[in-house]
Amino acid sequence: MINTQIKPFNASAFKSGEFVEISEKDVLGKWSIFFFYPADFTFVCPTELGDVADHYEELQARGVEVFSVSTDTHFTHKAWHDSSETIGKINYYMVGDQSGKITNNFGVMREGEGLADRATFLVDPEGTIQAMEITAEGIGRDAEDLLRKVKAAQYVAAHPGEVCPAKWKEGEATLAPSLDLVGKI
Repeated sequence: MINTQIKPFNASAFKSGEFVEISEKDVLGKWSIFFFYPADFTFVCPTELGDVADHYEELQARGVEVFSVSTDTHFTHKAWHDSSETIGKINYYMVGDQSGKITNNFGVMREGEGLADRATFLVDPEGTIQAMEITAEGIGRDAEDLLRKVKAAQYVAAHPGEVCPAKWKEGEATLAPSLDLVGKI
């Protein structure tokens, strides 16, 4: 999946109190996060979505849009948003993928279950997948680490020839791979 283009899609979403239609065209031209989760009204999922909501303003400041995706409908997303304090703070897109097209496009549909895996994809402005993470059902994701990956991907995109080492944080030293660096790390 890394370095592949996202596939075309159309979907209904709930965002900022409204139902909206979105497609892959809404992704192109900006950094995007596709944040797949199994289902609304569950247990680990709201903790993750709330964590992303807590970091959404900083993601927006970096030019990143967030698309949370489950196979629930956009109507169910609205009901969850209206009934949960944690989900009620979400201002990013809550995409209804009841047909499973987007979930299948990203290869994270649980066969025979109709539910998405717990998966995250970072997509660059050209629609190319730059990072992905898939975890087991009971393992929640960390929005701070996702934000760190966004910063690293944006840095690498803006600085060809440089790479970000393990645990890299914004402002820290990067590496410039070369023959002189071989065996010296």
